[in-house]
Amino acid sequence: MTVRPSARDAGQRKRDALERLRNDEDAWVSTASPEGAPYLMPLSFVWHDDRLVMATRKNNPTARNLAADGACWVALGPTRDVVLIESTAEVLASDALPDDTGAAFVAKLGWDPRGREAWVFLSFRPRRVLAWREANELPERELMRDGVWRV
Repeated sequence: MTVRPSARDAGQRKRDALERLRNDEDAWVSTASPEGAPYLMPLSFVWHDDRLVMATRKNNPTARNLAADGACWVALGPTRDVVLIESTAEVLASDALPDDTGAAFVAKLGWDPRGREAWVFLSFRPRRVLAWREANELPERELMRDGVWRV
């Protein structure tokens, strides 16, 4: 029999989620086309000024879907340490990213898409954050609602 860890309190789950946002490099971004076709894409990110920032080619379905409707979900972590982020995303031209955000992106990810015509940045504003490891954390998994941390 597998022994599962005790449930973390909401404060610890928030600290763990923020740690993952600061240190993880990759996330799954889930969007839908205007016709409702789902699309899932892995992208690298930086957490800067309470937003996730990613870059992709502007003709990528993720960029097109977000330009049409900024609603999306972003997922971090393995299945036993989940952070799900319901977001509103904005698509920015490759030369429209603030300098400090661009510097943070390059410092963390080691490449610079700024000024490349074929690329855009995606800026995700979290609206809702859910985090859990096991079923014992599901009842209290909501850490943010309507863009405001609950803990």
